Amino acid sequence: GPEGGTPLVLVMGLGGSCRGWLPLQVPDFGRERRVLLYDARGVGQSEDPGVPFSTADLADDLAGLLEALGLRRVDVLGAFLGGMTAQEFALRQPLRLDRLVLVGSYARPDAKRRMLLEKWKEMARIDTPLSIQVRERLLWTVEDDTMEVTDLIDSMVDFFTREGAPVSNDLFIRQCDACIGHDTRDRLRQIHARTLVLCGRHDQLTPPKFQRELADEIPGARLVTLSFGAHLVMAESAQRFNQIVLQFLSEDR
Repeated sequence: GPEGGTPLVLVMGLGGSCRGWLPLQVPDFGRERRVLLYDARGVGQSEDPGVPFSTADLADDLAGLLEALGLRRVDVLGAFLGGMTAQEFALRQPLRLDRLVLVGSYARPDAKRRMLLEKWKEMARIDTPLSIQVRERLLWTVEDDTMEVTDLIDSMVDFFTREGAPVSNDLFIRQCDACIGHDTRDRLRQIHARTLVLCGRHDQLTPPKFQRELADEIPGARLVTLSFGAHLVMAESAQRFNQIVLQFLSEDR
């Protein structure tokens, strides 16, 4: 993106790589802002220590990356696990963060989310065929109307099956554990970055109740719910999603 201004860091969610931002977000964001993409530990060419980790550990990884790049202050947009990482980053590195965008995230999982993530862990542990794992996750992450476009769903399954999962089953299990263990509920009021909480109205993985909690507890946070879209709202309503994010990042305080 253009030189100058505060860089925007995009933090990918559970089971994904930074390449997921390239088709729909980077072209729009890159016209307005410098954009930093990176893969979390164990993803792509990022090293994997091979041990369990928390969302706080992932936040420290991000802080280390910024230190290595000489970036003193950034805006951060994170989706699901990336949003949990961003929350911890906001709490642990307040002087490095200007604006925060949380997409389809939560402060603490409820019993249903914990049970679902345990199920996904078990599917990965027993090496369930990747096509089945992908279809299972799509059931929780896309709009019902999107599911009706069977050619699109089949092509998505074929793509991920052909290309292979961005993360190994072992790493996916540890990412799920980080999501299960995430808990910032009692600390959200300590986040003082200007914050936007974004979600799709039909998100089943992280329903609007989680987004309202984030927006209610983070001082001055703004909640925007897009009428079309589920957990993958950044893909299903990409144009509107990008417009809202860029408008938020460009607003004067």
